[in-house]
Amino acid sequence: MNILLFTERDLIDATRLRVADQRLAHLLDVHGARPGDTVRVGRVNGACGTGTITSIDDTHADLELALDKAPPDKLPLTLVLALPRPKMLRRILRTVGECGIRELHLINSYKVEKSFWQSPLLAPATLEDYLLAGLEQASDTMVPTCSLHHRFKPFVEDVLPALCDRADAVVAHPGDHPILAAASGADMVMVIGPEGGFTDYEVRKCRESGCRPVSLGPRVLRVETAVAAALGVQLAGAGG
Repeated sequence: MNILLFTERDLIDATRLRVADQRLAHLLDVHGARPGDTVRVGRVNGACGTGTITSIDDTHADLELALDKAPPDKLPLTLVLALPRPKMLRRILRTVGECGIRELHLINSYKVEKSFWQSPLLAPATLEDYLLAGLEQASDTMVPTCSLHHRFKPFVEDVLPALCDRADAVVAHPGDHPILAAASGADMVMVIGPEGGFTDYEVRKCRESGCRPVSLGPRVLRVETAVAAALGVQLAGAGG
């Protein structure tokens, strides 16, 4: 945890914070924190700064806040991802938070197993917990928006065209397509399919909505590897 994130619920007053959960355990066990120490803090979806520990014991820690910095800029990227298996999604959500993705859409696809949509992981609070874990790693405070789309066709016909209208939009798919390149300062929409890739029909619908096909190389990649590879290209292009 490289930043201690908090919300309004944690505030004693406008300038004082109290934590008594896993954040306290981290302060004690990892930082060995004592009164007078300062740690990096940030208000969820707000400013960053420092917190000076005024008191700490086994029950809670109180910190005096000085929030004087803006969070880091987001990557100008919207990620559209066919819903992966829950174990993989946990890791991807952390990566989304860590890499600074602005917007995430989890969509259905022919090759997405129906049982994936029943996972408790998709509860809004749980999704946010994993995104926050990524933000803590990256010292960021701005939570990416995360939307669920249980039906492919309504998403690709009604939502995706609007996303593509304001960005350079690509769909990553195996085949003889240009290799993915970093966006040149423009917003980007990146669509990545399920294990085994999108069907031909789904690729066609993505193209009709404004996406151009790109390749991530000749190898067949797992979804989380494809996400990491695609994000690496964009982070390198952004100087990240």
